[in-house]
Parts: sequence; C-alpha cells; structure tokens
Amino acid sequence: MKEAIIHAGPEVEIIDSEVPKPQAHQVVIKVVFSGSNPKDWKYPEWRGINLNQGDDIAGTVHAVGDKVTEFKEGDRVAAFHEMLAPHGSYAEYAVAWDHTTFHIPAETSFEEAATIPLAGMTAALGLYKHLALPQPWTPAVEPTPLIVYGAASAVGAFVIKLAAQSNIHPLLCVAGRGADFVRSIPGFDAAKGDTVVDYRRGDDAVVEALRKASEGRQVAHAYDAVSEKSSTSNIAKVLTTDGVVTRVLPPQDDDGSVPASIEQILTSVGLVHKDSRDGKDFGSAYFRHFARGLSTGDFTGHPYEVRPGGLGGVQAALKDLKEGKASAVKYIFCIADTDGVTA
Repeated sequence: MKEAIIHAGPEVEIIDSEVPKPQAHQVVIKVVFSGSNPKDWKYPEWRGINLNQGDDIAGTVHAVGDKVTEFKEGDRVAAFHEMLAPHGSYAEYAVAWDHTTFHIPAETSFEEAATIPLAGMTAALGLYKHLALPQPWTPAVEPTPLIVYGAASAVGAFVIKLAAQSNIHPLLCVAGRGADFVRSIPGFDAAKGDTVVDYRRGDDAVVEALRKASEGRQVAHAYDAVSEKSSTSNIAKVLTTDGVVTRVLPPQDDDGSVPASIEQILTSVGLVHKDSRDGKDFGSAYFRHFARGLSTGDFTGHPYEVRPGGLGGVQAALKDLKEGKASAVKYIFCIADTDGVTA
C-alpha cells in the first residue's frame, strides 16, 4: 500500500508499506478520506519525529482484531488514530483502537467524517474533563459565560457546537477572518449573548470587547484553541482571579502575564489512548455521542477543502497550515486520488 511519511519542512515521502494487521481491540480501516491537523507538521519540526502523522480516519472496516464486538468488515466508520503510533491515516489502510472508532450514518459523507475525530475530541476533553462544564445530558440551567479563543478553528468550532448542546452561553468568541463563519455555527445564538470579537483589532481592543460582551457577568472559564502569542494573556485579563483556562499547547515561557491564581490546564487529546480508564472511557463515550449526533442531525463536521492529488497533496497542504493559510476550513485528502493507488 502507499503511505506518506512526514519530515520537517514539511517534506512528504510516499513509500510502499505492508497492509497492517489488527491486534486485539484494533480495527484496520480502508481509508477513503484522511483529515489533517497542525500537529502533523509541528511534530516532525519541533520534535524530529518522522512518520505517518495522519490521525483523522474515515473509511470502511477492512479487518478487526480479537475482542472487537462493535464493528465488522464493510462498516462505514470514522476513527481517531493513536498519535505517534504506526499505521496512521496518511495511507491506504490505517489502524485505530475500537474505543476511538465510531459508526457514521449513511447521510454523513466520508469527507465530513474525516474532519471530526481529533478536533472534536479535543473540544470535548477541554470542555467537560478539564473545565468541568455541564455535559449535554445535564445542560446548564443558568448563564455560564465561556471565552472561546480561536473560534473559527476546527477545535474552536467544535467547542461552540458542544457548548451549545450543553446550553453554555454566552459564548465570547475570538476570531479573525473566520468571524462570519463563527456566527453561522449551529448553536451560536446572539439572542443568548453569543458574540464574536476580532483579534485583528489588537490585544487591548480584544480585552475591552470581551469585558463588554460579558455584560458584567463573572467569566470563570475559557477555552484557548490558539495558545500562542498573546491569546492566554488576553484571556487572563478577563477571567476571574480564580478562573480556569484550558490550552491546546503548553506555555512556552512564564512571563508573568497570566496570574498564578488562574489555573492553566493542557488539553492533550492523546489522553483517550492512555491506560487510565477515565481517558479511554471518556473517549469511547464521546465518540459514540458524536455518532448519535450525526444520525439525528444534532452534530456536524467542519467545513473542508479536498486537496488535489491524494497523498501527493499532503505536503502542500501542511505547508499551507504552517503558513496560517487555513481559516474556518479543514484540509482533507481522498486516498484514491494518490498516484499508484488502485481501487
């Protein structure tokens, strides 16, 4: 099979590999579409890890390992591949654990499904495990302000969708050229105080606009889907002194801009592949929540752009991600469009 190996640059090497075989509790999936994420270029560049970095899988079940009871050959599925493990989604066949694999209904395209796994679970972990906000089946019963920084990103958009399911409002969203998209996200509700602040106006203007949008309410929670430059320090100027912010990247240095009284929690989506029961059980529960939401229409994927060339288009797409060209869109790849791949 064809498989793409990501190197620093990013540079992509397409190689021939053996079709993987499943272990117990694993599913081998014939990949129809693969999604992409910023980590796919960051890991090779920042950590020198060169491998198949793809983690968003959408396709059909090819084979199942022992003890897999929920899936069978031919099932339409999406899955979150274990980060930094072999057999990622930039290939004709990929491997996922059964608890991070979920059924997709006939009305959901493989393209849409490929946008969901990593970003959707990152949103859920930050909201419900780290910020400990009300979950969709026990929604908030009073106003619960939440800052969403980077609201047009895939993670930010899924935060808005899930927060709305939990009746978490007002949503104080920060975005740039994706502002109109944020306002169109299902669940965004201006009547409940949801608003979008343009970060391009500068840090002082962002802080002032967030304070104004809170309408005097105490803001104790924030989801920083950017976690770079001044995003967290801007949030800290709006949060209560004992507020909590979850980040998708660790702090680069402590410059004193975030008071020690504000708790910063790293949301690492890899938690759902850890041995701890809370991580695995959380992942299993929410991936099945996503599946149910897709079937009822209460949950949707992210806007996407199919990049040309299948695996041959991964390098250009990752370069565009690195250069910040993606806004309110997820780059995905049709594996069948790869040179040398036969149906």
